Amino acid sequence: MSIFGSMKTAVSGMNAQANRLSTVSDNIANVNTTGYKAVSTSFSSLVLPSSGGNYNSGGVQTSVRQAVSDQGDISYTTSTTDLAISGDGFFIVQGPDGTPVLTRAGDFQKDDEGNLVNAAGFQLMGYSYDSGAPAVVVNGFDGLVPVNVNQEGLTAIASTSGVFKGNLDSGANIAPVAPATLPSANAATTTADTKKFSMVAYDHLGNKVMYDFYFTKTSVVTPPPATGTASTWEVAVFRNADAATGGTTSFPYTGGAGAVVASGNLTFDRNGKMLTGGALPIADTKNALSINMDLSGFTQLGAAFAGTGTPNGQAASPVKDVTIDGDGIVYAKYEDGSTKPLYRIPLANVASPDKLTLMSGNVYSANGQSGVTVTGFPQTNGLGTIKSGALEGSNVDLAGELTEMIEAQRSYTANSKVFQTGSDIMDVLVNLKR
Repeated sequence: MSIFGSMKTAVSGMNAQANRLSTVSDNIANVNTTGYKAVSTSFSSLVLPSSGGNYNSGGVQTSVRQAVSDQGDISYTTSTTDLAISGDGFFIVQGPDGTPVLTRAGDFQKDDEGNLVNAAGFQLMGYSYDSGAPAVVVNGFDGLVPVNVNQEGLTAIASTSGVFKGNLDSGANIAPVAPATLPSANAATTTADTKKFSMVAYDHLGNKVMYDFYFTKTSVVTPPPATGTASTWEVAVFRNADAATGGTTSFPYTGGAGAVVASGNLTFDRNGKMLTGGALPIADTKNALSINMDLSGFTQLGAAFAGTGTPNGQAASPVKDVTIDGDGIVYAKYEDGSTKPLYRIPLANVASPDKLTLMSGNVYSANGQSGVTVTGFPQTNGLGTIKSGALEGSNVDLAGELTEMIEAQRSYTANSKVFQTGSDIMDVLVNLKR
């Protein structure tokens, strides 16, 4: 047995407890840090070979463990840009150097340029809707841009598509077959058997443009065949602004037969299911609009006429607020109540989150032990949900950390006593010479 060896063992024990105390102090200091994940010290023994009756004391070494995968408590706030993740995943952020890293700290606020930045100065990254609905890049950070919520001035979006669906009464009578009596000829005298619906769209300046839709049954096969067309309906569309101003009917619309901005035929089988005619393009040269209407949702059943239309586009309106949903879509909310998607926030994850490399600013980077980063949208592929107006707190157990502190102090003192005893024994040996 070596006295020096026992003293070195005591020194390794004191160093190990000092490391333990360091992790405790880090946890206590960050007990209120948003998204902070506790660290702990793990001990393992170092053994030296011994022979016969001689025992050579070894020592102890430490390694730091991270509880990154442990969910912190979620608390709600009054800011819609505060974000928390319920479940697995990390926000993708970038620092001043432009390098993407991962974090759970979602305390984002607008900076002077409108970018969402958390308390550590990292910008939130997302996919823009400028080129349509974004697609995620699963194995990298390509295509990500800083999420900017500065939306000033008015915005107007012209209508380009729409969905019109409902029911056409199967009991309606057939209209006279003379073309001049059909709505498409702009000379009709409509009856209860011709149904009129109206729908509002928007031009390029955000002005409302109303269209009148007329549905008229033009043929029916009796008895209805087992397959194929059982009945046909004509649909004709006019600009409401061109309608006649007097009498009991909107006909004639100004412009003669050229007033029709769209027309077509809808065919149905004997079960009332549409066979053809679901796509109806509106070509409005007066308002420079081309709108692709989807009528495939119409049925022909023994029920009253019903219809509802939902075109896209937006009237000129200022931005009132910015909202973020659980799928990570950032919406601009306009004064008229309409919304527009601006960005979609992805989440990223690795196979072993507890092995990520911790960096300053409460952010992480992937390494060989954690596994490669996989990116996806919230609520897909095992990723969690984004909660707006909420923050994930630290997962530090303060009472447990105070207990760890006391244990580390006692263990450090005990190791120092071993060192002191070894030192006293050395003094005895030295004094033997005297």
